[in-house]
Amino acid sequence: MKAAIPFPPLSSEVFSISAFGMEFALRWYALAYIAGIIIGWRIAVAAVKRARLWPADTPPMSPAQVEQLLTWVILGIILGGRLGFVLFYQPAYYLTHPAEILMVWHGGMSFHGGFLGVLIGFLGFCLKNRIPLGSTADMLAISVPPGLFLGRLANFVNGELWGRPTDLPWAVIFPGDAAQACGQAVGELCARHPSQLYEAALEGILLGALLLWLALRKGGLKTPWQLAGVFLAGYGVARFLVEFVRQPDAQFVSPGNPLGLAWQVGGYGLTMGQMLSLPMILVGIGLILWARRRA
Repeated sequence: MKAAIPFPPLSSEVFSISAFGMEFALRWYALAYIAGIIIGWRIAVAAVKRARLWPADTPPMSPAQVEQLLTWVILGIILGGRLGFVLFYQPAYYLTHPAEILMVWHGGMSFHGGFLGVLIGFLGFCLKNRIPLGSTADMLAISVPPGLFLGRLANFVNGELWGRPTDLPWAVIFPGDAAQACGQAVGELCARHPSQLYEAALEGILLGALLLWLALRKGGLKTPWQLAGVFLAGYGVARFLVEFVRQPDAQFVSPGNPLGLAWQVGGYGLTMGQMLSLPMILVGIGLILWARRRA
């Protein structure tokens, strides 16, 4: 390890209070979810108030309906994110510990599961209220990146989902036995890629800026499904690339599989994150091509 950045003295809790013999804490991760949802909601409301952005100068829904959709989205994030983590990453464990499936406060949420939950909620809401699917999907696409950015920052503050060991000058020395168990010499500290910050930059800042630029400057919202496709492909590519430096999930690591590949042939393969991202990339590209052909 040539150079590294010590992990800052951060707490996973914003504050905590004791009442009635119990302690209640607001954690940065929960605050990131709350702030991300609020910011996304305000972006969506601002977008539907600008009729000129939409096909035939007609927004897909009213600001009041955006608030109704928000309830469906929140349920999709929580239920889908948790069930996705259970099914995609630790099915064997939760099959023998089913009571822990609902213990979300112990951690364990999957973006891909949350995405599927939001997709189901979005479809149900639009079909129930006869709202255009394509324009609503585009509205959600421009609203999501702030939440992704804040969520990845919260992962960093929590000292979780760190990357593989590296000697790059911006490597971070994350605390904890798991982060420091990388086979280094006795007395030497293990520095890792701050992969949470890579994802925050790619999924949150870069993808969010691209989507807003397309929506506000290039008339992207006038072509239904186009920005939804950009979001799917953009997130999928960002996540696929970061997986190369992200520490693999422990349940996939073994002496014969140190890279934690969920699928492999001859030592080459894909992590679970990459396997779940590939369909997003393909569907996203397909949506972009289909939307532009229909325009």
